[in-house]
Amino acid sequence: MKLHSQIIITTHYEETIATLRTHALNDERFVTILREGNFLVEDVKHAIAKAYLASQERTIIILAADNFSEVVQNRLLKIIEEPPPNKEFILLFPSKAIILPTIRSRLPIIVLDELSSAVALTLDMKSLDIRAVYDFVQEHARISAPKAKILLEQIGTAAIMSQRYNIDDKSLDLMRDAVKVLDRGSPPAFVLTAVLLKLLARKKR
Repeated sequence: MKLHSQIIITTHYEETIATLRTHALNDERFVTILREGNFLVEDVKHAIAKAYLASQERTIIILAADNFSEVVQNRLLKIIEEPPPNKEFILLFPSKAIILPTIRSRLPIIVLDELSSAVALTLDMKSLDIRAVYDFVQEHARISAPKAKILLEQIGTAAIMSQRYNIDDKSLDLMRDAVKVLDRGSPPAFVLTAVLLKLLARKKR
């Protein structure tokens, strides 16, 4: 595993970080910021401050969390685009689904394990009805925000592929807004319910 700026898709953060460290040379040092839950704006400021510390050593800065909000990723964008000399950024994401296109286009992506493989859409969008919505939300009552984002992506794709819904720009905006409110801390079950009921209202009769 090469120690250069990149995105690694994994849910095994500590094991991946340990593996990365085994590839370090004697003149390399590590800065690791690992968060359960959300990576914070304060964490971004800390990472940037560490990156700009004067040092001749090659520094590997590893950032890992269950969720990187849109605000956080935008704050990281500039330092990723133009890192100080001898600084490498390695970002650990649980899924490609939560990476902004601007971040995705600037760093290579290595998939070790994909969270989406553990999040299956147990919902037939062709036969969606109010009972199916209720059962689905009950099934995912305690789902995390990152997993809810993946389900939203799968729901949107399945709805489009089924050709059973009147999908327009407002519908697509709804899906994007749903991801944003998850970043702001809205309960995932509530967000899933709102999206599915909106889609149900747009189902072709």
